Amino acid sequence: MTPAKFSLGRLMATPGVLEKVGINQLAQMVKRHQLGDWGELDEEDRLVNQIALRDEGRLMSVYTSSEGVTIWVITEWDRSVTTILLPEEY
Repeated sequence: MTPAKFSLGRLMATPGVLEKVGINQLAQMVKRHQLGDWGELDEEDRLVNQIALRDEGRLMSVYTSSEGVTIWVITEWDRSVTTILLPEEY
């Protein structure tokens, strides 16, 4: 089993994301995020995440649900909270 790369802190999900995507899919996305699978980020943003892992910066992943909904997963720089949200809720 691959170890988590960082702590998620408190896990939060917006009402919008909970309405559009099932909890099992969201849990899978969060697991991927914590393992360093940044989803659909481009190479530049992947590099930003790699630096953030080392230097305690904010981490972000982007995934698409089976329903075609784009989901953002963001862990704050201090690892105190991870939020799952729709891009329009940012």
